[in-house]
Amino acid sequence: MEIGEEKAGEALVIAPFGRVDSVSSGELERHVVGRLDAGARRVVIDLARVEYISSAGLRVLLIAAKRLKPPQGALALCGLGPSVRTVLELAGFMSLFAVEPGREQALARVGGASTT
Repeated sequence: MEIGEEKAGEALVIAPFGRVDSVSSGELERHVVGRLDAGARRVVIDLARVEYISSAGLRVLLIAAKRLKPPQGALALCGLGPSVRTVLELAGFMSLFAVEPGREQALARVGGASTT
């Protein structure tokens, strides 16, 4: 797994690439928690390039959601492919997150600026 990152105005976009599973979720958790500890409060996690997410990956998303709960911050997920969406739905997690189809909508949701 690789992790891309981009600043978009007040927001931070974190974009993992590949599989987010028990092997790679620790790396993603360290990355996300590190950014939150450094002060990121408006975060978009773009899952467009994630082909698979396991329960270990869901745990990382929950950690971010808990730390960014309003008014402390804002978190939105975007770019969910069919397999990632299915895992979130089966786990009953869709209602726990702000989910948007694309990055622009997710940035608007967290109050960040557009990337264009």
